[in-house]
Amino acid sequence: MAEPQINAVLRVRRGSPGEPGRYDSFEVPYEEGMSVLDALRWIRARLDSTLAIRYSCINANACKTCMALVNGEVEYTCIAKLTPDGVTVEPLPKRPLIRDLVTDIIPNEETMTNAGNAADHDDRG
Repeated sequence: MAEPQINAVLRVRRGSPGEPGRYDSFEVPYEEGMSVLDALRWIRARLDSTLAIRYSCINANACKTCMALVNGEVEYTCIAKLTPDGVTVEPLPKRPLIRDLVTDIIPNEETMTNAGNAADHDDRG
């Protein structure tokens, strides 16, 4: 006899700059060892393709782009484990919000607004 499917609920903060944020809840099938990123990718593939998330480990072999708040703690969603009790996922609080869980990850000293300042200090004469 097959074991009953266990589901977990992901509560995800959604929204864009200049609009009030909201939380959407998604029920996902839970498997032991499943990461929060696994659940977010499952949601995008099967429930809501508009959910904005960032991860590069699979396609670009570039780590550290999937950071978010998981239950109030800054974590890599690829490492944070999903629990049967569910989790809340929010964008990083100290980074400019782009949409949903995607925040600006470019260091402040490398933004276009600072590029003009760097040209003012160019020593090449």
